[in-house]
Amino acid sequence: MGITYPEITEMQARAIFEAAVAVAKEGVKVSPEVMIPLTATLKEMENQAEIVNRVAKEVFKEKGRTVEYLVGTMIELPRAALVADEIAKEAQFFSFGTNDLTQTTWGFSRDDVNKILPTYLELGIIKQDPFAVLDREGVGQLVKMATEKGRKTRPNLKVGICGEHGGEPSSVEFCYQTGLNYVSCSPYRVLTARLAAAQAAASEKLGVESGRTK
Repeated sequence: MGITYPEITEMQARAIFEAAVAVAKEGVKVSPEVMIPLTATLKEMENQAEIVNRVAKEVFKEKGRTVEYLVGTMIELPRAALVADEIAKEAQFFSFGTNDLTQTTWGFSRDDVNKILPTYLELGIIKQDPFAVLDREGVGQLVKMATEKGRKTRPNLKVGICGEHGGEPSSVEFCYQTGLNYVSCSPYRVLTARLAAAQAAASEKLGVESGRTK
């Protein structure tokens, strides 16, 4: 959409940076992270990042103030995970949109998956709802691969996930073990996510200490 109608990206970027500058002038520390959705190629990322960076410069010049910001992408397509090292040449951070990444990896539509999911679960074709619990064997491997490939290109790449998986305990544990920096989820799941993250960190620490004891 942003490539076909660049004015949409321009409008959204301007809104972000004008708001950021406005609150910065009030003494609020702000560091916006502009995330380009559904990228599948480096060229797409370059196209949209150019618009965001151009608009940022325009706003900063107009307002006489600058703020630090990042431009990254949401990894929602299997292809993006496969070429993450290329996309990371332009993207300053990754956020895995695990709801859509699950959808595009499995070929399930979230809108009507519940019509077949009960049968799949009953027959043991799948063990659990992949939209509720992150599929470590499939989707999880794409997350892990993209994180590793992205950081080979950009060692300080900030990586996280966005979606309901971010508030599911076993999914949060996987994210911690994979080396992600953060998880994002619905407000009502934040406490669960924090507890799961703490438990994952504690388990790792106990495992290391146990290994040293042995």
